[in-house]
Amino acid sequence: MPDSPSAASDPIPPTRRRRRSSLLIVAGLLSAVVLSLSMTNTFSAFTAAITNTVNTAATGTLILQETSGATVCNSNDSTGANSANTINTNAATCATINKYGGSTTMVPSASNTTPTNVVTTNIAFRNTGTAAAASFTLTPGVCAQTNNGAINGSATDFCAKLRVSITSGATVVYTGTAAALTAPIVIPASLIPAPAPGGAAVPFVVSVFVDATAGNTYQGLSASQTLLWTLSS
Repeated sequence: MPDSPSAASDPIPPTRRRRRSSLLIVAGLLSAVVLSLSMTNTFSAFTAAITNTVNTAATGTLILQETSGATVCNSNDSTGANSANTINTNAATCATINKYGGSTTMVPSASNTTPTNVVTTNIAFRNTGTAAAASFTLTPGVCAQTNNGAINGSATDFCAKLRVSITSGATVVYTGTAAALTAPIVIPASLIPAPAPGGAAVPFVVSVFVDATAGNTYQGLSASQTLLWTLSS
């Protein structure tokens, strides 16, 4: 039997052999990990996906239009006295629709219940924008008395003798004197104009007359009052 090789004749020491074996094991483990990672993408699970490509949001517009006969006023008008107005402010001044009629020859009515000499103005409101309004309000200014012409009576409460009626169909928005018309009025929801397209005009009638109790001291007097109509979303 041949002699076993002696430790002295082995060219690789045992320590180096163990180190080489350890390195081979580690290299094998690393190869297995890399292989498993590469196989993960190759052999993935079933998937289902949806991409929403149109996701938008935009604001509408709220534009109040008032008409009386052929006269038209818009909240975003930007001509004349409203040259600085834009949709940013959206609050125009309309001096061409006189809701109290502008008469300078009125006389006291025959009766408070069946008034004569009534001055009536027909108006209508539309929302020509695209957004719906949630409320519609009328905010009056303070009635102011001035002289009408050169001959004037001495009464100082003409606004209390000027009676005002604001209606829309069978709905009474206000009835009373111009002097008492001071607080904001919330107009019923049924009278809020719907937005365009398709929004119909909402008609209103404004009537004024001088109370029958006004005597000679009320001659030659005039009353004026601002009326602010506001749509709000």
